[in-house]
Amino acid sequence: MPFFATNGTKVYIGGVLPMKDDDFVAADFPSEWTEVKGVVSLGTVGDTAEGITTAHFGSNRSQTLKGTRNGGTAELQVDVDYTDPGQLALIAAEKTIHDYAFRVVFNDAPVGGTPSERMFVGKVMSSAEEIGEVNNVVRMNASVAINSNIVRVAPTTGG
Repeated sequence: MPFFATNGTKVYIGGVLPMKDDDFVAADFPSEWTEVKGVVSLGTVGDTAEGITTAHFGSNRSQTLKGTRNGGTAELQVDVDYTDPGQLALIAAEKTIHDYAFRVVFNDAPVGGTPSERMFVGKVMSSAEEIGEVNNVVRMNASVAINSNIVRVAPTTGG
């Protein structure tokens, strides 16, 4: 099946992971992770190239070049749990200037196989609570500015 549902997806935060000049690969990421529980939305992640536009005399059309790439901002929304180590790690990471490792594990493993994953490095820019209206769950909105490429790990089949 080429598509899958997002339910069952898990989000993890790792330790501080300094930036490097080259793209990250899966082996660059830590082996220890803390799951962030209560995640209800992750938002959109992925590269977008910055447009560089120039116009020349003698031409009636601007030209666009591709500039640097931006991984975007992952907008995590979680149901607040003051005892969850992953949520506490997000709050602590927001108070620092460091980049942290993040991992998203999808619920798409073939029978006997492993699921696909996305890993990236980013700064936790905010961890604000959203009270909302009556009959809502109190949520934390954490913005993670992605400072690296998104490492994609494909699912594997059982063997």
